Amino acid sequence: MPIIRQLPTSIINKIAAGEVIERPASVVKEMLENSVDAGATRIELTVEKGGVDLIRIADNGCGIESEQLLLAIAPHATSKLVTADDLFDVHTLGFRGEALASIAEISHLMIRSRTAESECGAEMVVRGGSQEGPAPSASPKGTTIEVRHLFFNTPVRRKFMKSPQTEMGHVTEQFTRIALAFPHVHMVLQSGDRTVHDLPPCERWSERIRVFFGDEVGDALIPIDSHDGEIHLRGYVADPSVSRSNNRMQYLFLNGRCIRDRSLQHALGEAYRGLLMVGRFPICFLRLDMPPGEVDVNVHPTKSEVRFADGGRIYGQLLNALRHKFLSSDLTARVGGSNQGSAIGPEPAFDASRAINQSDPLSSPMRPMPNDALLQWSNERNPVTEFKPFPNIGPAFRTPDLSRSYPTSSPFESLRRDPFPPTIASPNFQEGGSQSGSDASNRSIPMEPFDSPNGMEPRLASDSRSALDAQRDSESHQVSSATSFRVDAPHERPAPASHLGFQVHNRYLITEDEQGMVVVDQHALHERIMYEQIREKVLSEQLESQRLLVPEPVTLTSAEAAAVMEAAELLKKVGITVEPFGGDTVLITAYPAMLSNLNPGEMLRQVLEPMMNSGKNPDPRDLLDSLLHMISCKAAIKAGDRLTSSEITSLLEQRHLFADTHHCPHGRPTALFFSREQLDKMFKRT
Repeated sequence: MPIIRQLPTSIINKIAAGEVIERPASVVKEMLENSVDAGATRIELTVEKGGVDLIRIADNGCGIESEQLLLAIAPHATSKLVTADDLFDVHTLGFRGEALASIAEISHLMIRSRTAESECGAEMVVRGGSQEGPAPSASPKGTTIEVRHLFFNTPVRRKFMKSPQTEMGHVTEQFTRIALAFPHVHMVLQSGDRTVHDLPPCERWSERIRVFFGDEVGDALIPIDSHDGEIHLRGYVADPSVSRSNNRMQYLFLNGRCIRDRSLQHALGEAYRGLLMVGRFPICFLRLDMPPGEVDVNVHPTKSEVRFADGGRIYGQLLNALRHKFLSSDLTARVGGSNQGSAIGPEPAFDASRAINQSDPLSSPMRPMPNDALLQWSNERNPVTEFKPFPNIGPAFRTPDLSRSYPTSSPFESLRRDPFPPTIASPNFQEGGSQSGSDASNRSIPMEPFDSPNGMEPRLASDSRSALDAQRDSESHQVSSATSFRVDAPHERPAPASHLGFQVHNRYLITEDEQGMVVVDQHALHERIMYEQIREKVLSEQLESQRLLVPEPVTLTSAEAAAVMEAAELLKKVGITVEPFGGDTVLITAYPAMLSNLNPGEMLRQVLEPMMNSGKNPDPRDLLDSLLHMISCKAAIKAGDRLTSSEITSLLEQRHLFADTHHCPHGRPTALFFSREQLDKMFKRT
C-alpha cells in the first residue's frame, strides 16, 4: 500500500526550479526583475559561456539586511506580498518568492548586499541548497549575485542545454526586454571580457529602441498614444514597409512586464491586414498601463502570460488605435528613405515611475461597436449609391466630384472595416494579373500627353503627336468595360496638390507632387479601389449580380462540390449563385456583373482555391474577404492595359478618396515615392 510522505525542502525546490528555471536566460530574467523591483538605477550583467559557467548581476538598489539573507533564499519568502489581497494589486515584477530558492538549489550561488543604512555589507554562499554564512563583507550599496555551475546537480537538464552561442542569444533577449521596459535604468551587458551593451538612461524611448534594432526600425517608428479611461496605450509600431518573417519583434509591456498575449497579437495582425504580404509580421513596441486590479498576472510561473478582466476592451482599443493612426498617416513607400515623416503626432511621453496616471483626461475613447451598429453607422455616414455601368467602351473611370462634402474623420472610422477586414489571399493565387492583348513588352508606344494644371506637356515631335492620336483611337478598345470603377466610399484624407501624370510600359503611372515624384502600379491601385467598392456593396447587400440565360454547369471533384455547396451563402454575397445539379456537378445561375468578360466556370474554380485551403472549419469572414480579393483582382485593370489620358487622371485622383490606397489588398505597395532630395542625390546635384 503506497505511503504518503512529506517532500523534503530540497526536492520541493528542485521541482520549483524545473518550472521556473529552464535555462540560463531564466535566471537572468528573475534576477533582473529583482534588481528593478529593488529600485536600481544601474544594473550590470556579466555572463560567461552563455551563462552556464557564470551569471553575475550587480545593482545599486535598496539592498538586503544581513539578517534577511537567509530568508531571501527560503522558498516562498518575499517582501512583495503581505496579504492575499495583494495578489490582486501587484505593482512589482516578482512576487512568488521562488526564484532565489530555486536557483540556489541547482547552482553555486553567492549573494553580497548592503543597504544604505548599514556601514557594512553581508555575504552568503549557497551550494546546491547548503548555505554558508552570512558573514560580514565590504560591498557598495546594492546587491551582487553570482550564479556559477548552473544545473551542476541536475545532469538531465544540463544535458539538454544548447551551445553557448544559443544560450547567449536567449540571455540577450531577456536583457533586451528589461532594458526596453525601463529606459530610465542604466543597463550594461558583458559577455566575458567584451561589452555587448552599455546603455545610459534616456528620456526618449525611441532612442533605446534604435540602439537595439538599428536605423531601419528606428526610422520607421510610428507613435501610438491612446487613452480609454484608466487604460493607457502608448509606444510605437513600425511602418508596413519594415516587417519580419516571424513575430519575435512584437514587444508588449503591461505595467512594465513583458508579456505574450495571443489576443493582443491577433489585434495587431488585424490592424495590419492588407498592409503586409503573406508570411510577414508587424513590428511593435507598445506599453499598456492599467490598474493592477484589472489584470491577473498570477497565471503562469514565468509571469509571461496574463489574464485581463475585460480582454475585449483591450483588444478593441489596440485595434482601433492602430487603424485610426494608419488611416490618418501617409504610408506610401519611400525609396531610399524612411516613412517616419508620415507619422502624425508627437512621440508618446515616458513615465519613469511606472505608476499608473489615473488623472489623465478621457480623450476620444475608441470602444468597439457591435457589427450591426457599425453597419448602420457606416450606411448613414456613407450611403452607397446604385451602380450603373458606363456605356462607353474601354476602361471608363468616373472622374470624382471633388466638390461634394465628405464626412469628417471619426474614431470609429477604422471599425467600418471590421465585418470583412482586408486579408491576405491564398498563397496559391498569383496576384498581379496577366497582361491583356499582346505582350506589353513587345509594344513601343511614344510618351502620351497628360492634363496638367500648368499646361505643360511632354515634348513630342509633331509627327509623333499625330501618330499617337491615331494609335490611341485604335487601342482604346482593348480593355473590357468590365474594369470600370466609380467613387462610392471617399476617404477623409484630402488630395495633395499634384500634377497628374502619364503611363509607361503600359503598367506604371508617373506623377509628381510638391515633395517629389511618385511611381504608381496601375493594377495594384485599381485593385485596392475595386476592393473598397465591392466591400461596401457587400456590406450594404447591393453587389450587382446578373442571372445567366443559360446556367453554366461545372463538373468538380467530390470534395470541391461539397465545399462549394457548403459555402453557397458566402458565394451569394459576392454575386455567385450556385445550385446542385446532381453528382459532382453544380450549376452557376447568377454571376457578378463586373466579371461578365470572364468564364464563370473558370472563375468558380479559382474561387475554390482559398476555400479548399482554409481548412475544415474556415472563418466565414476571412473566407468571404478572400473571395472579395479575388474578384477585385480579376476586375481591376492589368499590367499591360493601355490607358487614356482621362483614365489616368481619374485613377490618380481616386488615390486620395479611399482608405489604404498605399497598399493593394495583398499587401503590396501601390506606389513608390522619390523625394526631390533623393533625386538630386542620385543625379549628383548635392
